[in-house]
Amino acid sequence: MTINCKGSLIDLSSPKVMGILNITPDSFFDGGKYKNENAILNQVEKMLLEGATFIDVGAYSSRPGAKHISETEELQRIIPVIDLLIKNFPEIIISVDTFRSKIAYESVKSGAAIINDISGGKMDDKMFETVSKLQVPYILMHMLGTPQNMQLNPVYKNATEEIISFFAAQIFKLHQLKLNDVIIDVGFGFGKTINHNFEILKNLSLFKNLDTPILAGISRKSMLYKTLDISAQEALNATTSANTIALLNGANILRVHDVKEAVETVKIVKQVL
Repeated sequence: MTINCKGSLIDLSSPKVMGILNITPDSFFDGGKYKNENAILNQVEKMLLEGATFIDVGAYSSRPGAKHISETEELQRIIPVIDLLIKNFPEIIISVDTFRSKIAYESVKSGAAIINDISGGKMDDKMFETVSKLQVPYILMHMLGTPQNMQLNPVYKNATEEIISFFAAQIFKLHQLKLNDVIIDVGFGFGKTINHNFEILKNLSLFKNLDTPILAGISRKSMLYKTLDISAQEALNATTSANTIALLNGANILRVHDVKEAVETVKIVKQVL
């Protein structure tokens, strides 16, 4: 199970870790933390040294109720950071967290290797066509609604079945457009209650039937810290527990804030797989 990132084949049959770099002022965990070049470079160097295979850069906060920003502002945030990272880490594999086709196009032209779309192609009808033309790995995430309204009242008859059906339909469209590398992300916390999230985590192995790599993005999310009545800052141990469950149920990529701990989790779980 491989994906092609700028000519390099990455084998996902051995799970990999994706480090999160939020360059937004209002992300739920680390918003506003990486405002200048030194802070960005130090954090990315740390994540790469700790074993991150991918760095996921986001310039649009997708936390529940997040402020909407313009395409122009997102572009002005993201492109200089891509340029900075490639200049300082020439071998870096950058994933760009965006639901906008123009941002996706400009990011890849600037050197990004992967597009991570929280909307699964639902918020920009040109996204599928764009990533297919670019022929870059595409992370197809499930979200009910938009970041502004997704947590108001998420309702499913059967969350697992409905999300699998969504993926099947979207993957079919992408394969029709001849996109080779599709990765699915069930979208923990995106239009789902705490119970929905844990149901999906429990059933994650069912998503392997879609025959695509699975990304799990559970790091420090409210499903964990609200369950334990703690803060996101205190949820590292809960994150490791949830990541372990995800790996045992077939996750191929862990998208995390804490790379060292995730890499260690992968090493331990691999001993029993």
